[in-house]
Amino acid sequence: MAEDLTNLLHAWRDGDDTSRDRLLAQVYDTLRGMAAARFNQGGAGNTLQPTVVVHEALMRLLGNEVGWQDRAHFFALAALKMRAVLVDHARARAADKRGGGALALTLSHADRESGLVIEHDVLALHQCLEQLADNDERPAKALEMAYFGGMAHDEIACVLGVSVPTVERDLRFAKAWLNRQLA
Repeated sequence: MAEDLTNLLHAWRDGDDTSRDRLLAQVYDTLRGMAAARFNQGGAGNTLQPTVVVHEALMRLLGNEVGWQDRAHFFALAALKMRAVLVDHARARAADKRGGGALALTLSHADRESGLVIEHDVLALHQCLEQLADNDERPAKALEMAYFGGMAHDEIACVLGVSVPTVERDLRFAKAWLNRQLA
């Protein structure tokens, strides 16, 4: 499937709209699952749904000229766009309600082995990720891909051009740094 997605991405990049449509049909459920796993849908007043996140992220992806490299690159960019959608939604809600009803996210997806579920306001998480990126960009990108993109460690390693153990170290560091900042 990864090779097929990569071929579809390259054909789309070369102007084949049929390949774009086939690609989106293949990845839609995966993207929706990623979005559904990223925030607490049971919160009172939460109006944002996974389908909305996916649709908005896809609109942002389709609106850009991107030289797709492969499947991992596509999902890394999709993760970035989903993060942007969640942050924009949280900012709009905060402006409407002066901070009330903030969207809660969990970091459990970035560290599947630990089983910990840590909830944070999406804006606080976004600000801390920005601070981490200012200090050390690679762990911030690794956490973003693991968390917002649901990407496996080997996919993150491929995108970042590092080894899997390096990704694992970066994720441990990023998670510890965020926990310290958000405590």
